[in-house]
Amino acid sequence: MSDVSVTVVRNILEAQEKIARSNREFFDSKGIFVINLMSSPGAGKTSLLERTIALLKDRFKIVVIEGDIQSQEDALRIKRLGIEAVQINTGGACHLDANMIQSALERVSLDGCDLLIIENVGNLVCPAEFELGEHKKVMILSVTEGDDKPLKYPLMFQKSSVLLINKIDLLPYVVCDVDKIKRITRELNPRVEIFDVSCKTGEGIDRWAEWLKDQIHNNRNQ
Repeated sequence: MSDVSVTVVRNILEAQEKIARSNREFFDSKGIFVINLMSSPGAGKTSLLERTIALLKDRFKIVVIEGDIQSQEDALRIKRLGIEAVQINTGGACHLDANMIQSALERVSLDGCDLLIIENVGNLVCPAEFELGEHKKVMILSVTEGDDKPLKYPLMFQKSSVLLINKIDLLPYVVCDVDKIKRITRELNPRVEIFDVSCKTGEGIDRWAEWLKDQIHNNRNQ
């Protein structure tokens, strides 16, 4: 890569980081707790949101920003729950960036919002490389993806505050060593919190929802 290319890439990243800081200042000024939800396609991000919203929507105002390459399907699923949601279609880009989030904020009503959830584009690589202004990065790994993913895609596991291991109801039918996932993830990131969940049966979702409640309260009291 030429020196000119390196300079351009660095300038782009610095500009994105500046916008991310601006987003974070905006969230903090409003008292909104924000998570950046990441996973590979099909791991269960939108299903987790549906389960989470069902448990929390009567107590907190929740808004969702949906990221996807194309289609409005995920935002429509969230809106059916009575939750305000805005879809960002990246048109081929493999991740959301801070500028996209800033633009989306102009399309939602955040007055009184307690929790903003950003569902990133399905990808185990790119989303972890970009700051959006969120308070916590959260990732989902399903047991159907295999237990080698922390070794193959370490950055996302290193940068996430929470790992949800989803589809545990399928463990009798797949070859996946959950203890191995947890051991390697904690070696990469000793501070990570891990929840075993099934978005199909609801198992473990209550513990995850309690974690979110604590984060919302802590954010308010800062």
